[in-house]
Amino acid sequence: MQPGLARQGTRAQRAQTVDQVEAVEIDILHLEPTADPPVEQGQLIAQLPQSPLELDGRLPVGMCFGTHIVRLPEAVAPEAVASALKGVRGLFVQPRAAKDSTEKLLRLAADQGVRKVVVMSAINVDDDPDHQPSRFNGGRNTEVERAVIGGGLPWVAVRPSSFAMNMLGLWRGQLALGDTVRGPYGGFAEAVIHERDVAEVTARALMDDSLLGRRIPITGPEALRPDEMLPIIGAAIDRPLRFQEVPAEMAARGMIRNGLDERFVQALMARYEREMARPATVTAEVEAILGRPARPFTAWVDDHAGAWS
Repeated sequence: MQPGLARQGTRAQRAQTVDQVEAVEIDILHLEPTADPPVEQGQLIAQLPQSPLELDGRLPVGMCFGTHIVRLPEAVAPEAVASALKGVRGLFVQPRAAKDSTEKLLRLAADQGVRKVVVMSAINVDDDPDHQPSRFNGGRNTEVERAVIGGGLPWVAVRPSSFAMNMLGLWRGQLALGDTVRGPYGGFAEAVIHERDVAEVTARALMDDSLLGRRIPITGPEALRPDEMLPIIGAAIDRPLRFQEVPAEMAARGMIRNGLDERFVQALMARYEREMARPATVTAEVEAILGRPARPFTAWVDDHAGAWS
């Protein structure tokens, strides 16, 4: 997730709503912002920058107060970060932004009286680091989550599964050339999650003290294979889409040839192979927290049907 509960340049704010919660980057690709989580009037929430924090230097920072978003200049000193945190009740931490500065950030937050921290990591955060593909793209979910949990402030750890939004990056290029998507491990299934559900669970965690101290794995409602996802997309865009499995070695060579880090690709292939041998993880945490079922993949496809052209 890009760090924060608001983004620069949002639409007009509605009462008690911060518009556009940033989506997250999990394992594979850049994800886009969306969602409208409720925020209590007068609640102050810190918003951190997209780029990694360097608290020894200068950094951008913003915050939202009630329905109003205040964004400080793009370059501010750590003292200004401390000033921005005054009166903040909940701080959201995203590992790709905080990285090695997490402990410094948490000390600043504690000094300014921040009451809780919500950290976004990933559903595989407890896996061996070599089994986390995102680490080879700069992700530090394990270290940042541990820093937040051990940082002394009340905390919640939100652990999403892979985002449905990743399918755009995986398949849109191939679908521009035809109706067949080729990829490895056709039997691999996962319960991808709608970014709006992630946003709303995160917003609830910032407001609901009953979630404190929990590591919360959140997923979509159903694990689907590629050959099950593609017909859903095809129905939305009126095309007869299908999946064709290719050898993992061939797929890996193509990904590397197209610029992906070889270590990331190998870790991703290993993840597919490893997880095909065990049941896909599907949790009911979204429904338990939000009081409604997680959005199905069909809902995500309907919300993004125009993105495939």
